[in-house]
Amino acid sequence: MPFITYLSGLLTAQMLSDDQLISGVEIRCEEKGRCPSTCHLCRRPGKEQLSPTPVLLEINRVVPLYTLIQDNGTKEAFKSALMSSYWCSGKGDVIDDWCRCDLSAFDASGLPNCSPLPQPVLRLSPTVEPSSTVVSLEWADVQPAIGTKVSDYILQHKKVDEYTDTDLYTGEFLSFADDLLSGLGTSCVAAGRSHGEVPEVSIYSVIFKCLEPDGLYKFTLYAVDTRGRHSELSTVTLRTACPLVDDNKAEEIADKIYNLYNGYTSGKEQQTAYNTLMEVSASMLFRVQHHYNSHYEKFGDFVWRSEDELGPRKAHLILRRLERVSSHCSSLLRSAYIQSRVDTVPYLFCRSEEVRPAGMVWYSILKDTKITCEEKMVSMARNTYGESKGR
Repeated sequence: MPFITYLSGLLTAQMLSDDQLISGVEIRCEEKGRCPSTCHLCRRPGKEQLSPTPVLLEINRVVPLYTLIQDNGTKEAFKSALMSSYWCSGKGDVIDDWCRCDLSAFDASGLPNCSPLPQPVLRLSPTVEPSSTVVSLEWADVQPAIGTKVSDYILQHKKVDEYTDTDLYTGEFLSFADDLLSGLGTSCVAAGRSHGEVPEVSIYSVIFKCLEPDGLYKFTLYAVDTRGRHSELSTVTLRTACPLVDDNKAEEIADKIYNLYNGYTSGKEQQTAYNTLMEVSASMLFRVQHHYNSHYEKFGDFVWRSEDELGPRKAHLILRRLERVSSHCSSLLRSAYIQSRVDTVPYLFCRSEEVRPAGMVWYSILKDTKITCEEKMVSMARNTYGESKGR
């Protein structure tokens, strides 16, 4: 029915009056449209002309819709329907803090699906900047107040490169509850927990401390409920920062190689140059080449001198290692100056106080697990790149 007819019906039934209004509803008029002659609340003292059509109902405080209904039976039915619609997809009844699904609300696996399992959203932790070997990821707990009970979160991480078939290589799977919180995980991966801006929301986090520099990694996360259902996957793909380079050491090696290449080069000096260049990392070798060419290019660039002094075979073994450096890191390693720094960031390491029985994973609720956390400091070494010192 039209809204104005609904309001007139309330007036006729004497459910609205000057003395008693429905809780949470306010009657007021605005200067648009027209009021019906039956609406005495819209008339203004001292004015014969009726006010234009008002905004007749306005919610002036947050109240459940079913409280606006006066009949107790109708109110309870309306409340039950709303709760079922919001928490149980309209396919079940809310009992305490869980959903009792209808007989028709079961999936192909025979599991009740009237309470959907939300998808967790994996993201980089805003408080820990990734370094060449350390990455921190976090997600908000997706267990609703009513319905689905989350028993665990499963993390998967793998290094992705052009030589790996990502469909065949699945990477490593970690259970947040059984591996990380129990302390069974390696020293390279640790679990954390903190609270978000809303106190009721738990933020879980995982820090990976042994990744390879300049590596492309794919991280996935999904939730598992107490019945064994899996949520949709959430994925983060990122490249770790470039490998650490000691720029002063790279310049010293470039000077050493020039001195070995300069003038008559004996077999012993050739072998020393070869051993020195093979012992350094690929990124360090790239930086050595940069310094060599910056200072001594007039005597021939690094590639030409290496081939001339060491021979094509040994020079190829050295120079092909430069191909391991990504184009992104290659551009950074051409910077005029590279400086090193160490950041120390606080991180909350957490452990479970209780042992979850084997085979009972699906029936244990993660949010009810007693967790003890302590703050520790994580040191993260970084390079800064610039065109002048101090930048």
